[in-house]
Amino acid sequence: MPPARPLLVFDSGVGGLSVLREIRTLLPHAPIVYAADSGGYPYGTKSPAEIAIRVPALLGRLTERYDPELIVIACNTASTIALDDVRAALDLPVVGTVPAIKPAAVLSKTRVIGVLGTKATIVQPYVDRLAAEFATDCTVIRHGSAELVDLAEATLRGAATSSDSYRRALDGLLHQPGGDRIDVVVLACTHFPLVEDRLAEAAPHALTFVDGNAGIARRTAWLARDVTWPEEPSEGIAVFTGDATAAEAYRAGLAGFGLTRIEKL
Repeated sequence: MPPARPLLVFDSGVGGLSVLREIRTLLPHAPIVYAADSGGYPYGTKSPAEIAIRVPALLGRLTERYDPELIVIACNTASTIALDDVRAALDLPVVGTVPAIKPAAVLSKTRVIGVLGTKATIVQPYVDRLAAEFATDCTVIRHGSAELVDLAEATLRGAATSSDSYRRALDGLLHQPGGDRIDVVVLACTHFPLVEDRLAEAAPHALTFVDGNAGIARRTAWLARDVTWPEEPSEGIAVFTGDATAAEAYRAGLAGFGLTRIEKL
């Protein structure tokens, strides 16, 4: 039997590791290539045009090098802007990331939900469509936080972060008109589940945080249902597009997700 082709999990940084964690639960022996576009980080402050050009081209290069079974775009910003273009450009399955507005609306008792994402994600028409389709009886309050993305990156490097920083991110939601009634918060950036515990600690009242990572993992497992995986876990590869020396700061954190080899694209 030829060796199994890897799953390629892609993000602007390390946020997609929150998705990889769920994929590992369902497919523990699948070979993984985790690609972080550290050379283009952060996506949340870039224009849609920049992301629409960069992401398909970069995934094309990664596909040529690693020949993946499928691609998971574990980034809300990249998915809401470039998913259709990537699918059009590549002849293999591509799983995107969808802000979890539907499950948030199901869970909310107050009918006021918050969407916490990047500045680029929260203004996308795709988010408008999700709210219109699945949360018509809810007030949907949005806030974009670039700082929270940086906090998640720092956490994986093992750096200390301040509780005040997480409080500021939540204040952007809770201090808007009606924000005091929010009971469910959508983590609409894959970085944010990596620091969900810190957000919960900083919240002034109990909040339920939801993300779409488990659903992404289920979709990935279904698309790969006919693949024969190795009997033992494979060495995971982390690929960075930026400075390879800077990537070394993440080595210990990456190892916790089974990514023991670091490469540069």
